[in-house]
Amino acid sequence: MNAKILIVDDDPFLAENISRLLSLQGYSCSVAPSAEAALKSLINGDYSLMILDLGLPDGDGFNLCRQARLKWTLPILMLTARSDAMDKVVGLEVGADDYLTKPFDPKELAARVRALLRRANEYQAPAPTAHPTRVGDLEIDQDRRDALVAGKPAGLTNREFELLVFLMKHANKALERDWVFEQVWGFDSEFSSNSLDVYVYRLRKKIEQDPYNPRYLITLRGYGYKFQSD
Repeated sequence: MNAKILIVDDDPFLAENISRLLSLQGYSCSVAPSAEAALKSLINGDYSLMILDLGLPDGDGFNLCRQARLKWTLPILMLTARSDAMDKVVGLEVGADDYLTKPFDPKELAARVRALLRRANEYQAPAPTAHPTRVGDLEIDQDRRDALVAGKPAGLTNREFELLVFLMKHANKALERDWVFEQVWGFDSEFSSNSLDVYVYRLRKKIEQDPYNPRYLITLRGYGYKFQSD
């Protein structure tokens, strides 16, 4: 990950902690303690995302967000102690992409940052080619929301079906397990990412001829999974 993140917050302790958290995720972080400093940083740096606090010493985050949107298209995550629903509505209307209220779970912040960066990259990427719906003796049946194995229904649950379709959409690509979990379950899920391993195991039992020597669902040890179609 080479994404550069600008953290705009006048609380040095919080800003440092966020910077440390995201640096551990592989991001390059800079801190701006005011709206003026943030605008100078945006002008001089090529940032991928901005984390913006609403309460700033020289104005509020709404105005800064509005100004930033006039020139830059980077994702903006508003981070604030305010929990009023109207603040969230205003924040989104002036151009914020997401909104997180303090106090927050560090894992949720990291997940939201990854999600925003991922969506930004997807918007900039060329339109993807159609993903496979049939590989070998495995076929996706959208009408039944099931898979057919050698013409016979596999009996997938709704979540198993969603996971299989997602993996097939990204066929032959190495996918990080936490990213797959966020895409299929979302970061507000009551499950943990360990649930993904369980569902992959169940899916293998239903679609693989030999679940212990899989043809389709490949585990990449220490990283994640890959759906193999070639």
